[in-house]
Formats: sequence, structure tokens, C-alpha cells
Amino acid sequence: MNAMRKFLPENLLRLAETCPAPLYLVGGSVRDFLLGYPIGDATDYDLSSPLSAEEFLAAAKDAGFAARAVYRNTGTVKLEDAQGFGYEFSRFRSDRYVRGEHVPAEIFFTEEIELDARRRDFCANAVYYDIRGGTYVDPLGGIGDIGRKILRTVRDPRQVFGEDGLRLMRLARIAAELGFSPDAACLAGAKENAALIGDIAPERVFAELTRILYADEKHGIPEDPYRGLCLLRDTGVLSRILPELAAGEGISQRADFHSYDCLEHSLRCVRYAPRAVRFAALFHDVGKPYCAAAYGNFHDHPAEGERITREALARLKAPRRLTEETAMLVGAHMYDFDCKARQSKVRRMIVRLGDRLPLLLALKQADFSACKDDLSPAPTVVKWERELERMKNEGVPLRLRDLALGGADLRALGVPAQETATMLEALFDFCLPDGTRNTKERLTAYVLRRLGARKAP
Repeated sequence: MNAMRKFLPENLLRLAETCPAPLYLVGGSVRDFLLGYPIGDATDYDLSSPLSAEEFLAAAKDAGFAARAVYRNTGTVKLEDAQGFGYEFSRFRSDRYVRGEHVPAEIFFTEEIELDARRRDFCANAVYYDIRGGTYVDPLGGIGDIGRKILRTVRDPRQVFGEDGLRLMRLARIAAELGFSPDAACLAGAKENAALIGDIAPERVFAELTRILYADEKHGIPEDPYRGLCLLRDTGVLSRILPELAAGEGISQRADFHSYDCLEHSLRCVRYAPRAVRFAALFHDVGKPYCAAAYGNFHDHPAEGERITREALARLKAPRRLTEETAMLVGAHMYDFDCKARQSKVRRMIVRLGDRLPLLLALKQADFSACKDDLSPAPTVVKWERELERMKNEGVPLRLRDLALGGADLRALGVPAQETATMLEALFDFCLPDGTRNTKERLTAYVLRRLGARKAP
């Protein structure tokens, strides 16, 4: 039972040996080790003990740790070792909450490990490892839950979720990252308290949503993001953090294209999307419920979806760059969906997208696959990739720097400085149909013709 010791940092082992009371690892590192995942690369360790913050801090400093923060009212100490690993210590305690307020109203320090376990969220996160003794302490049966991949709350689920609405997001995130499922009581308690997510700061909701969308990176299980999103839907949390998206549930789509309603299709799109376009996959059809209600059809859903995406991500305090990129992809995701766009328009779109072209193609592929769980290449993606290859073979310029004439050349030919950007765009359009036009001689002649035409009576 002491195999875990072999994977812990030497300085942590030394600290445990010198502490005047048992020092325990608790939470994710213990849970993940029991699941068979390595902890050697962990960058954060949660520690607990009946020691006071002052007692623990003195022992930690003697063992060579540096204090990053000390919160004596909660008995919490944050440490860092010489290698940059982070540690968070919490004294054994019991908390009393006011419903919906995720900061404890009262804190009671205790010597009893079971009371400390019952202040946590899920039994699977309440397994303790005695570092010095090399044994597990499992006051609430969490080891069995880990083996069955079950999430049970440490107390009545209505009370656990009622204390802290962020636990609603953590439920979905932990289930996503580990492939766990809540038991019936846990799921019912989450549903009953779904409204409390409204009390949580948008930044914290966004952080948990991000971790859900990238949950497969935790342990490499492909279904993880989809599992987490489905749990947000099933608990009613999704309808409160992203009501525009949740409104797609039950809205049917053309059966010849789709096997699922709008919401399920969006969740499956995330399932098939690579990391770089997960947010765009989630939001790509967010305009459909609005358009169905406002117009009775989906015709304008890319444009409406782009607007709604900006509003929703702004509400969640998402980074501006992510918001802009996601909204752009949502607005463009239906372009040439039927492969009927002319070559000139496709080429112009390819050039306009620039470095974002692979992102749009990845989104188009995920969208196609999510319609009927079809993993074959999306026709639009095949068409555009072939067109891009033709453009490269023809020497069609894809960036401003690819043009045979630059801004300095244009000014030397007499193009006013304020018109340089417009002329460069015109040169792009001139070269798009035929890359052989991209020579200094032909582009110079083209510019002079345009200047001459302007001066002609």
C-alpha cells in the first residue's frame, strides 16, 4: 500500500518525516494514482493534517519550502519548492455555509479526519494518503467509488451542491476528465440546485467550461468533453450558463442531413473537433434556435450565431482573442457547405482566412461528422484542400509578402500612400485566377494601367 511513496518528491517525503503530526495527500493526486495514472509529473499537491497553519509552515520552511501565501482563518498555506512544484496545505476543519454562498460562513478546526472529509465534495476526492506511514485512510468509502468510477457526494447532495454552486461545474468536469458518472442521488441533487450556478463569478464558470472542453487532455479519453457537456445539459446547468445553446434541445433538423436535434448535434460536434476549434464547435449552430423562433427557418443562423457567440463569450468574460476567433469561425462555418461556390470565391475566402484556414476546415469536418456520426472526409474540406493545392502549384499569392510587388514598389510607381492597401488588395484579386500573373513585370503593368485609367479624360 506504500507504492505511492515511490512517486512523490523527496522534499515532500522529508517534510512528512519531520512534521509533528501525520501529513496526508488528499484529493486529485490520490484519486488519480488509485486509477492507475502517474503522478510523477504533477505540479500541484493538496496536503492536509490536524496541524495548525503556523505549525505546518514552520516545518515546511525547515524542509526548504517557500511560502507563497498563508490564510490563517482557513488554516491554508500555499507552498512552492525549489523545482517550482506547488503545494496547498489545509488544516483539518469543518465548514458551515449559507446556501448559495461558496465561501464558508464559519470554520471549525478539528482533529477528526472524517469531519474534514465531509467538508469536501465527492467521496472519490476524500481519500487520504499518510505520506509517512504509507497507508490510505478512507473514511467515506471513496476507494470503492474510484474503482466503480462513481461520483457520490460526501453528504446529502442537496446540501453539498447548495453550499457551493461551482460544484455543479466540478461535477461535470471531474466526470469528463475521468470518465466517471454521478450516482442517482448526486445527479438529482445537482438538478435541484442548478440555479445556484448563477451565484458563481463568470470567470470561474468559464474556467471550468474550458477544462471540460479540453478534458480529454487530462488522461487521453476521447469521449471526455462530450460526457461533461451532456452532464451539464442533464443537470440543467447548461441552460443557465448558455441558454442560447441549450434552447436547441428538441429543435429538429432535416433528416436527410441530420440524425440529431440542434443541441445534440452541437455537443457531438465538440466530440469530433480538435482542441483548436472546440469552442467554435460548441457554438457553431447557436444561431439556429434564435432563427427558428424569429424567422421560422435557419437561413441566417451563421450571422446570428456570430452575434450570439460574441455576446455569450463576453458574458462569460472569455479572452478577447478567443471570442473574436470563435465568432469568426461560427460566422463562416456554412460557407460553401453545398460545394457550389465558384472557384474565384473559394480562392478569395482561402486568402482572406490566411492562418485561420485550417481552423475553419477543422470545424467544417467536425460539423459534417456530427450530422450522422460520419467520419469520412467532408466534401467541402476535400474541395477546399484540393483548391489550396492548385493555388500553391500555380504560384497564387496567399499572403501580402507573396506578392511580387510590395508597398514601397507601389509608392515608387506613383500610388499614393493612403491607397497602398487598396492597390495590394486589387493585386491579390488580379492574381487569384492565375498565379502566373504574380510577376513584377505583370503586376507593374497592371498598376500602371489602373493609374493611367484614373488620369484618362
